[in-house]
Amino acid sequence: MKVVIQRVSQASVTINQIKVAAIKNGLLVLVGIVAEDTQEDINWLSKKVANLRIFSDQDGLMNQSVQDINGEIIVVSQFTLQASTKKGNRPSYIKAAKPDIAIPLYKNFVKQLELEIQKPIQTGEFGADMQVELLNNGPVTMVMDSKNKE
Repeated sequence: MKVVIQRVSQASVTINQIKVAAIKNGLLVLVGIVAEDTQEDINWLSKKVANLRIFSDQDGLMNQSVQDINGEIIVVSQFTLQASTKKGNRPSYIKAAKPDIAIPLYKNFVKQLELEIQKPIQTGEFGADMQVELLNNGPVTMVMDSKNKE
């Protein structure tokens, strides 16, 4: 499971011109799932995302988590994170999990993250054509992969 975590001042997801998610201060988390992902990957990533100290404290140091600042989170499924660009110029998405595997894992990730931060998580819609808007704060953007634990 791969995630791209972006610290945002604001973010939203729109589907068919309807805003389905919107936050102010917090995280936008893009998630790419492979068939080999398990609950162990979900547990590791959700704990890391919830506790990642990337928000500034009173001294201006990145020393606070999304929980510490009472921030919000939007999670968006993004199979393109599992793209392979090794051969040719057209990305291959063969590593990305099919919906029958990916949807339950995606939903479990959202539930586990809600448990970690003790508040609801907003989401996009799995498989939908979404317009994601964000104002990256910093900018702070990180990529994490549960398979190599970094």
